[in-house]
Amino acid sequence: MWAFFERILDSSMFSPHGICLLWEPELIWLHVTSDAVIAAAYFSIPVALSIFVSKRRDVDFGWIFWAFAIFIMACGVTHVLSIVTLWVPVYGIEGIIKALTAAASIVTAVMLWPLLPKVLALPSPSQLRRAEAALAQEGLHRREAEDMLRQSQKMEAMGQLTGGVAHDFNNLLTVISGNLEIAESSLHSWGDATRELLTRVIANAANGAHRAAILTQRLLAFARRQPLDPRLTDVNQLLAGMSDFFRRTVGENIDLEVVGGAGLWQVEVDPAEMEASILNLVVNAKDAMAGKGKLTIETSNAFIDESYSQQNADMPVGQYVQLAVTDNGSGMSRDVQERAFDPFFTSKQPGQGTGLGLSQVYGFVKQSGGHVKIYSEVGEGTTIKIYLPRSDAAPGADRESNLPAVVGSPGSETILVVEDEADVRSYLVETLQVLNYRVREAPDGVTALAQFDSDPFRIDLLLTDIVMPGINGRQLADELHYRQPDLRVLFMTGYSRNAIVHQGRLDSGVSLLQKPLTQVVLATKIRDILDRPQPVSGAGVGN
Repeated sequence: MWAFFERILDSSMFSPHGICLLWEPELIWLHVTSDAVIAAAYFSIPVALSIFVSKRRDVDFGWIFWAFAIFIMACGVTHVLSIVTLWVPVYGIEGIIKALTAAASIVTAVMLWPLLPKVLALPSPSQLRRAEAALAQEGLHRREAEDMLRQSQKMEAMGQLTGGVAHDFNNLLTVISGNLEIAESSLHSWGDATRELLTRVIANAANGAHRAAILTQRLLAFARRQPLDPRLTDVNQLLAGMSDFFRRTVGENIDLEVVGGAGLWQVEVDPAEMEASILNLVVNAKDAMAGKGKLTIETSNAFIDESYSQQNADMPVGQYVQLAVTDNGSGMSRDVQERAFDPFFTSKQPGQGTGLGLSQVYGFVKQSGGHVKIYSEVGEGTTIKIYLPRSDAAPGADRESNLPAVVGSPGSETILVVEDEADVRSYLVETLQVLNYRVREAPDGVTALAQFDSDPFRIDLLLTDIVMPGINGRQLADELHYRQPDLRVLFMTGYSRNAIVHQGRLDSGVSLLQKPLTQVVLATKIRDILDRPQPVSGAGVGN
């Protein structure tokens, strides 16, 4: 075998191929150029194939690409040797390379033919386009089905919400209307017993109205539509002021511990709603412990990092004040935890709760830019953590007046009442007249402006509803402020619709009363506004 290769590789007896071409320069360079171009092309094709297969490891039959790359690379080498043999007669080496190329071509061909049926079975571009269109259509149908499912779930939730509202309001309206009917019938037989009965039924009706007001307030809180009046608040100080009330609420058999974190940051929240939310959590914890156990209220500073924020998409990275309410009561199952913030959902026995406490907490926290989380195990207890964003605002003066509340007027102050509901307007006018105010009234903003323009009069206070036909209360206040720059304004609302509330917060300098109103609250608020010092630079809306 070695002698065979020595004979083949011995080129001493051969002449270079250029002799056959008579060393004609044009002819020689024609062959050189052509073989060089073909070899360059053959060398580039395997490189491209190898890059493709390396990058696309998901391609089927990748090995055939490697076989083609080897075969084409060998073809390129034969063309390089064709150039060499023009001057160097290494025909033996050229023959060996051609033999290897032939072997590679045979192997590639043998592997390609069995592969042909499988390749033909692959989908064509047109088939892929049809499959893509079918997938898109299926995706559309699936999205429509998902939309229908979400709509069904939404309607189920709305049905639960509507049913809960109807149930509670019907009970409250029964209390109010029933006691008023008793009061009306009692007027026909006046006496000491009747006087006591009237006192009792009127108190029952007032209590029913108060409970109805709380119900609507909690619904607005859950829907994040209640107008908040946020102030810079020290949560530790707020808890300290409520601790005695908490102890009376939970009773002697519950060990209550309030732990205030050192150096606690301040938050900007509505203090009244914050107190109501904490009280809801305390009452829930008391019920979960069946009146006996340990309740801990703890505050601390917390930093939410990127990892926690990604797990809770609605909670941005940043600094927060954390309030944790922990009990060792019955705990919640996973199903109860997932529905705990739903309105009118309650795990208590019928008649023992409305199911609005936690939903009110949820709405208030979310509207305040915070986050609320439940950690609970059945039989072990529950921890509810509230995260409220840290406020960087500098402490300022309390916006509430420190003057003692003075009810009524000396008789020289005029209030313009603008309210589109006739019964509500009549109640306000009669109440203010009893308080010795001079009262002008109008059913809407356009009428009020027309009255003022036709017969200008001094207005000490504009008491106006916000949502009215035509121009709303805010627009009316602005128009009257142009006519009387020192005008003071008190808004009323059942639902503000963003006229004076933006991002859930009252606009700066705005005074607002939430309907339904009581005489004491109305009288105190009016007196507070009228007794405030007038700003030197002129009053703005709500001052």
